[in-house]
Amino acid sequence: MAVITLITLITAPIERVFDLSRSIDLHRLSLAHTNEKAIDGRTEGLIECNETVTWKAKHFGIYQTLTVKIIALNRPSSFTDSQQKGIFKCMHHTHSFSQEGLETIMQDRFEFSAPLGFLGKLAEYLFLEKYLYKLLLERNLVIKRIAETDEWKKLI
Repeated sequence: MAVITLITLITAPIERVFDLSRSIDLHRLSLAHTNEKAIDGRTEGLIECNETVTWKAKHFGIYQTLTVKIIALNRPSSFTDSQQKGIFKCMHHTHSFSQEGLETIMQDRFEFSAPLGFLGKLAEYLFLEKYLYKLLLERNLVIKRIAETDEWKKLI
């Protein structure tokens, strides 16, 4: 299983960053270049515990779907989503938040396994981990930009 850990410092209140991180609308905006759309389950607003969302997006030139469920939510300190259906053998994404003065520390722990045994492990090593790291980084930079300006008022 591959693990990606990413820490982002955001000058905004923890509650704002937490809610932006679970915003379906912000997620769609942050990955617009993949033509990401929420097509089933919660398709807008803030996803809650035990809710699912099915995403359709283009990765590596192929449209794929991924259904995730929020399996744990402790506002404003953490939430975890887990793949229910999709391309991965398994996938868990834990989002953690803490406040240090005026900054929120947002930490992502993204754990995944590619299917296809040895070939999947090879794909993880050669390109998949780098690709997913870049997607998470792009998403977090959008969360940061929106949280640190008045743009957040349009989303939560």
